Amino acid sequence: MTAYTIMIVDDEENILKSLARSLRHKENWELETYTCAEDALKRARTRIFDAVISDYSMPNIDGMAFLSELKILQPDAVRIILTGVVSIETLMAAINVAGAFRFFAKPWDDKALIEGLEEGLRMRDTLLENRMLALKVKDLQEELDRIKGGM
Repeated sequence: MTAYTIMIVDDEENILKSLARSLRHKENWELETYTCAEDALKRARTRIFDAVISDYSMPNIDGMAFLSELKILQPDAVRIILTGVVSIETLMAAINVAGAFRFFAKPWDDKALIEGLEEGLRMRDTLLENRMLALKVKDLQEELDRIKGGM
């Protein structure tokens, strides 16, 4: 069973605790929580995260700016937005600007959030596996070309 590291960022401590409570029963998920987006970005520079859940509305750095920066640092991380403000503009920005995989309104449904995370992690695993296979095929093709060239 693959172990996953999941970052949760929300400026409200009670939301972080609630999210951690919702997700902690998943034994192969290691959770790291942050109330400050700046601290979360600092951590993302030193550790790879498989998924990140971020609030949309936070002081200093909002969820879009945070996830956009995270997308640059860790393009393969599954990005999920939580928000109390649901609008089509917010939804489109989450997808287009931050590359969000899913968007959940507060209060969220635990089961739907977990299923969304699991789906995102499966897609991420498939993407990474396909990338590794493509590199292996490229290496084999180069080796074959080298062997043919030596004949």
